[in-house]
Amino acid sequence: MRQPIRLRWCITLLTALVLHAGVAQAKDIGGVISATLTITEDSQLVDDVTCTVTGAACIAFGAANTRLELNGFTMTGQADPATACFGGGIAGMGGEFGIFVNGFNNITINGPGLVQRFRAQGIQLNNSSGSTVRDVTSSTNCASGFQVNNGSNNLLENNVSVRNANPTAACGGI
Repeated sequence: MRQPIRLRWCITLLTALVLHAGVAQAKDIGGVISATLTITEDSQLVDDVTCTVTGAACIAFGAANTRLELNGFTMTGQADPATACFGGGIAGMGGEFGIFVNGFNNITINGPGLVQRFRAQGIQLNNSSGSTVRDVTSSTNCASGFQVNNGSNNLLENNVSVRNANPTAACGGI
């Protein structure tokens, strides 16, 4: 009688290990990002990020119910540090967002952290509902520091927007 109990216990343990192996751990992000990084699981910055992506977002969300922790680090794009743009206004900026959410709900972006020098918006939420952006500073981006298009019940709390916009599209803040 002991063997079937032991066998059931072993099967239960193996099943638990297999199921636990499928649980997503936070993705650690830092250093240079040269192609859009799409996150589909909770993720966190573990170092400053330098973004060399041209014509697309630096970090994009690819799943609902996902969290990005900035942990006090800085994300820096390719915009000019003095003017936020590259001399030609927003034409040709091609969606170079710092962080881009398009069509996913219940996204969380937590600071503290700095999103700066992107040739579009620092953080863009499109068609997203129930999302939160908290404790983030957005500075010297060519368009708005934070922009929300379509969606509902989004919370932007305790954020700072400094020196965003450009001469042809003086948008700037949130």
